[in-house]
Amino acid sequence: MGLVYSTGRRAASFAASFRDTCAFLGEAFGAMAGVAPRPRSFRFRDFALAFQRAAYEGLAITSGIGLLLGIILAFESAAALRTFGAEVYVSDLLTISLFRELGPLVTAIVLAGRSGSAFAAEIGVMKVDEELDALTTMGLPPVRFLVPPRVFAAVLAMPILTVCAELAGLAGGAGVLQIMGVPVPVFWAHVKGTSDLFMVGFGLFKSCIFGFLVGMIGCGAGLSTKQAADGVGVAATSAVVAGIVAIAVADGLLAVVCHVWGV
Repeated sequence: MGLVYSTGRRAASFAASFRDTCAFLGEAFGAMAGVAPRPRSFRFRDFALAFQRAAYEGLAITSGIGLLLGIILAFESAAALRTFGAEVYVSDLLTISLFRELGPLVTAIVLAGRSGSAFAAEIGVMKVDEELDALTTMGLPPVRFLVPPRVFAAVLAMPILTVCAELAGLAGGAGVLQIMGVPVPVFWAHVKGTSDLFMVGFGLFKSCIFGFLVGMIGCGAGLSTKQAADGVGVAATSAVVAGIVAIAVADGLLAVVCHVWGV
């Protein structure tokens, strides 16, 4: 009987969580779709503040990680290609890996750690302090009031941060190859020859999807914060973990789509 009770309780909890998630997604998509016909209802001040925190304040750490990533990739790949005297092709490897995969992926993980947790903590504190109940009492739906500005800010910030991380990574790789005897003009000539509009555009498209996932998961975790002493901390942690998992899953699905389409 204990096993049956435990199984039933977990099933009921999962069903309730799934119902709440579907309700949040429906209300959030409806709120974001309603911005176009009613732009005056959009809170541009909250959007500007969230964008400043996500993009401007995260620019330094994102560029720094991109620089280190380019240096590490250049050293590791050059060590393997040096056997064949092909160190110059490290630039091609860096270009493809940064533009198609690592640039958007690493930037999204950084955004999930910074902004996703911040969204969850901000909204979670508002729920613990019963500010969300006050918004509901005043006739302001919390989802429509809080979610669209933060999600749009994350979507807009991701391509900017991704481009900065990619450029920083290429700069780090150019510095490493310069030390190994490959001139910088040769490096950039290979970058220009390897990259194309589709590669860059696809990477930016992926970054927008990752930003959307980070924003939605962060806001959803904040709205589901429990009224407990550790509620805000649990919400922030779940936002980061769920965000990184969602990013990895989405990246894998996009890789499968690219393989099926042959691009």
